[in-house]
Amino acid sequence: MSIEWITVLMFGGMIVLLLAGLPLAFVTGLIAVGFAIPLFGVNSLLLVSSRVYSFMSEYVLVSVPMFILMASIMERSGVARDLFNAMRVWAGKMAGGLAIQTMVAATIMGAMTGIIGGEIVLLGLVALPQMLRLGYDRRLAIGTICAGGSLGTMIPPSIVLVIYGLTVNVSIGDLFAANVLPGLMMSGIYMLYIYIRCRIDPSLGPPAPIEERSIPIRDKLLQLRGLILPGVVAASVLGTIYFGIASVTEAAGMGVVGTLFAAWVRGELNREMLRAAAIQTMLACGVLLWVSFGATAMIGVYNLAGGPAFVRQTMIGLDVPPLVIIFIMMGVLIVLGCLMDWVGICLLTMPIFVPIIKTLGYDAIWFGVLFCMNMQISYLSPPFGPAAFYLKGVAPPDMTLDEIFSALWPFMLMQAFALSMVIAFPWLALWLPGLN
Repeated sequence: MSIEWITVLMFGGMIVLLLAGLPLAFVTGLIAVGFAIPLFGVNSLLLVSSRVYSFMSEYVLVSVPMFILMASIMERSGVARDLFNAMRVWAGKMAGGLAIQTMVAATIMGAMTGIIGGEIVLLGLVALPQMLRLGYDRRLAIGTICAGGSLGTMIPPSIVLVIYGLTVNVSIGDLFAANVLPGLMMSGIYMLYIYIRCRIDPSLGPPAPIEERSIPIRDKLLQLRGLILPGVVAASVLGTIYFGIASVTEAAGMGVVGTLFAAWVRGELNREMLRAAAIQTMLACGVLLWVSFGATAMIGVYNLAGGPAFVRQTMIGLDVPPLVIIFIMMGVLIVLGCLMDWVGICLLTMPIFVPIIKTLGYDAIWFGVLFCMNMQISYLSPPFGPAAFYLKGVAPPDMTLDEIFSALWPFMLMQAFALSMVIAFPWLALWLPGLN
């Protein structure tokens, strides 16, 4: 069988099975076995299993459950809720002020945990009722929470960056540094959009009532105590990485220590809380690992068949500028983002795409930033955008999925604009790593 037909049947079959409702881990594993035995014999399964083992035995992968555990403890200890309350009192009389402060809180939470689902759920519980109570436009409130929560894909410490770094064998510390400026730029674009819209039409984001705006400055400053513990956690993770004190895995462990300390300070550290956080971490890691098993096996079989060389020759052979190939890759990632989880997308496409972009003379760190920004779009894009489903789980009963998805389009366009900016100006991603 030619590699052209193998490519069509493997990836076409994967999409068909995904649309039929089968989990991604089982789909990719089934296709891997279904193609490996007929093409290469039973012994090929040993090569596939060795590939899976080599990926799973990477020491830095230990940081993934550490970051998830950190987020779980943060969510249950109330530290993130204190952060939102500390920012909320500064919204003042500015139209859209609460939405802007919510975005600031989401950005800080992204720097604390890097876990998206927990951020959206927490903001849906504490920020959405406040905005609806003040009479905010529902679509603006929905978009603010979902887009703000999705910043966790970009702002370090992002698990997306860890898996990408493992997959293509690049420095995760450099990836963290590269995403700082684009992540803050994306957050700033969101806030500018909210400010301009509410400036034009103040009814979209009414200011807080006078009695809430008249809080004495002393009380507002006292509320800033809620920033201390999140700041300690973020510094314990990112500071130790950027200053070369600890590796990513060691920094993730420091993050867990920081969140445990924060929970102890607040009096929330107890056996039941730790048990619930450990169970949530185990469930999240179980899903991630099974997806990794299947996707790694499938791409291993495709490698044996000569797939990466075929794709590389096809793309490089196109009579188009290299930048057009980058946009083709971005289009593929956007389409896949509508159908499957980011873990599967990373493990299936990056071993093929990254060698091509290196051949074209581009930087793998820069491409990692593009991948993360693309996955941020996938978190909002229908029909399977996880952000919409996370918010639906805690939103008022009358808030439908159709309403949530329809509110996300302006923010997806902003994400696409920011992605184009980083493509056009690579220094946005490469400036900070270049300082090391």
